Amino acid sequence: MDPENGAALRRLAQNNWAQSKADLATAVTLRDAGIYYAAVFFAQQAAEKALKAVLIGRLHKEPRGHNLIIFANDLNAPLDVMNAAAELNLEFLASRNPEHAEGVPAQMYDLASANLHVEAGQRVTDWSRTML
Repeated sequence: MDPENGAALRRLAQNNWAQSKADLATAVTLRDAGIYYAAVFFAQQAAEKALKAVLIGRLHKEPRGHNLIIFANDLNAPLDVMNAAAELNLEFLASRNPEHAEGVPAQMYDLASANLHVEAGQRVTDWSRTML
């Protein structure tokens, strides 16, 4: 890897990590405010950006897409992280789009589901922090 590309990848990894932390804080704030569908979405986003930061930082590859299971698998994540990634994986679409949720996302999530997803996002980001 040339030094210029290496520096760009380091910046990209750092930016993904910084956004992951912000997304997780947003998920907690939205959950606490009772906006559960958005909390679920931001928990998924936090996990996605955390895993992307590790993939970029460790493997020097820029992942495409939103499949948390593939990202976690590429990193040989432990089972609890894989399970958290699987819990969050489909929420990228289901928490935002009625056609994927088969209903209105804003009406489909409650405090229990928001807690489940925020905890999953926290699990992924906590593990990712250890890998950076």
